[in-house]
Amino acid sequence: MRLIFSILSIAYTAGIFLFADSSMVSDLSIFNPYSLLHIPLYGILTFFLILCSMPLKFYPSNPTNWKTYFLLSGGIALFVAIADEIHQAYVPGRDASVTDVLLDMVGISLALFLFFQFLKIKTSLIRGRKRKKTQ
Repeated sequence: MRLIFSILSIAYTAGIFLFADSSMVSDLSIFNPYSLLHIPLYGILTFFLILCSMPLKFYPSNPTNWKTYFLLSGGIALFVAIADEIHQAYVPGRDASVTDVLLDMVGISLALFLFFQFLKIKTSLIRGRKRKKTQ
């Protein structure tokens, strides 16, 4: 299962770089004047990276494990965001923007926050089941 998310992460990242010089991006800029599509774009990438970095048998009761997977996934997504902006500086008709990287960071942070909340809920449900079994 993690192999699937690894392949999706690689394909998604390749798509980000390949579509940077596509005419589709200039068509979308009409509907996206403030580059707000960067937020869901990098949020989805972060979800894929989290899912491919976590082991199959992940026990959410140990929060120190979360930090490792989240920092790794967020760091890789941020690296891709910065590399994409550097790449866009060399694409004709495109330019690099610090604002885009900041919007990418918002998407990454939002994805990490939502996944963290999901794991907290999952942990509380697991603890609730264990309490019912012991009673």
